[in-house]
Amino acid sequence: MYHILIPDNVDSSAIELLQKVDTFQVNAPGKLSREDALAAVANAHAMIIRSAITADAELLNAAPNLKMIARAGVGVDNVDLQVATERGIVVMNTPDGNTISTAEFAFGLMLALARHIPFGDHSMRQGKWDRKAFMGVELRGKTLGIIGFGRIGQTVAKRALAFDMTVIAHDPFVKQTDLNVELVDQDTLYSRADFITLHTVITDETRCMINAQSLAKMKPGVRIINTARGALIDDAALAEALNQGKVAGAALDVYHQEPPPQDHPLLNHPNVIHTPHLAASTSDAQIQVAVDAAQQVIDALTKGEYRNVVNPDVLK
Repeated sequence: MYHILIPDNVDSSAIELLQKVDTFQVNAPGKLSREDALAAVANAHAMIIRSAITADAELLNAAPNLKMIARAGVGVDNVDLQVATERGIVVMNTPDGNTISTAEFAFGLMLALARHIPFGDHSMRQGKWDRKAFMGVELRGKTLGIIGFGRIGQTVAKRALAFDMTVIAHDPFVKQTDLNVELVDQDTLYSRADFITLHTVITDETRCMINAQSLAKMKPGVRIINTARGALIDDAALAEALNQGKVAGAALDVYHQEPPPQDHPLLNHPNVIHTPHLAASTSDAQIQVAVDAAQQVIDALTKGEYRNVVNPDVLK
């Protein structure tokens, strides 16, 4: 009998899928406190998590039987991959389930930036009618630079092409594409893009990649969208570039610390749109990533088949 622990809130369809397996005992109490999660994980062979649970060394070492963790989502920042690998625990994510939701949201933020939509709404709620203050720009004919050209980046590109934008992309792991997108080096992207959208993971190379040096290479009036990870941006440097007028606007859905502190340098900036990490927050996406995670656990434990493993060395 395999014990499956779900110490977070996931869609009921995923739980039902797991309960259909005769050899599974499913414990899905909903979102657990840290203390309760540490106690519950002691008997678990597999665990499905979202972002609320931190699978650090303490939690992993409290789970002597744990064979795998399935993350219902893309990011695994809340999992200590080194400890998991040392312990022989396979960590999988579900990169496909929220691709459309995140790409649509990033594109929505780009439209909102181009046309000052949130600011116009706020102004009218204050009883104003100030059309001249919110003069925008069209997306047609503008150049979109996509940093990170994986599933989400490519999905954004398809939508941008439909809006008659010129699309360029940078990704060191992508050498060719069937889309009408020019793959360029990072500095070329900075120098040519009217809009830049971030869709890359956090590595030593990408951490704070939007900084004073990279901002200096960008076109005056560039607009920046981040629905990937907050750590991609040096917040103080972006605030300075906004204050100087080098950057016309930014739209941020992710932050170094979530929620961001009240003294965050961008939180009350008049040219920045803020949202509370909503890119993957659609009912469609949450159902899909939960079901994908459940199916990965089923396939791994009943067939020995692993997909989307983020610590592949563990399989060696």
